[in-house]
Amino acid sequence: MSNLLLDELDKELEKRGHRFVRYADDSNIYVKSQRAGQRVMESITNFLEQKLKLKVNKQKSAVGKPSERKFLGFSFSAGKQLKRIIAPNALKRFKERIRQITGRNRGVSLQQVIEELRKYLRGWQSYFGFCQTPSLMKELNSWIRRKLRCFIFKQWKKAKNKYSQLRKRGVEHTLAAITVSSGRGVWHISNTLALRIALPSSYFSLSGIPELTSQKFV
Repeated sequence: MSNLLLDELDKELEKRGHRFVRYADDSNIYVKSQRAGQRVMESITNFLEQKLKLKVNKQKSAVGKPSERKFLGFSFSAGKQLKRIIAPNALKRFKERIRQITGRNRGVSLQQVIEELRKYLRGWQSYFGFCQTPSLMKELNSWIRRKLRCFIFKQWKKAKNKYSQLRKRGVEHTLAAITVSSGRGVWHISNTLALRIALPSSYFSLSGIPELTSQKFV
């Protein structure tokens, strides 16, 4: 319905020579200055409300730099060389979902967590892999694996079993004993040498959890 109603808007923007992008009723128009932005916003608002008889949501509409605005979960980095980045709210929603899946008190098996993660991450990457921030993807990979180490370490439950599991996975006796007897929280322990030896990134890759990467587009 939005495409039918806003087809006239597309034609009007093309006629005026504006660069723009639109998806359904969400659109961005790119101009060279703040003053031009104010002028275009006012004239396009009038066009939508007076000619097309549509109501513009003035609370969501604004003039701002590309780095200050978002579109379909994406934004742009500040500076001379613009890059597509994941908008803060989209990143926040991603982390909230990962926390839900890897919640240590869910009472589900590791296999179920891995399966849920696999499905979610594949879908998420197919969309947000369009970003141009490989360092962020690397950081998210590390964060997800650390969340999984927390989940697994808590599943081992008693200290005796934790020690046994660490030793079985190649952790030296003294290091395993120190790790298990640590009074620090699970989040801290998840980043220790012992947990990284016992549960390396390759372990999760072999479990089928995809590595997040920035896809390259020409």
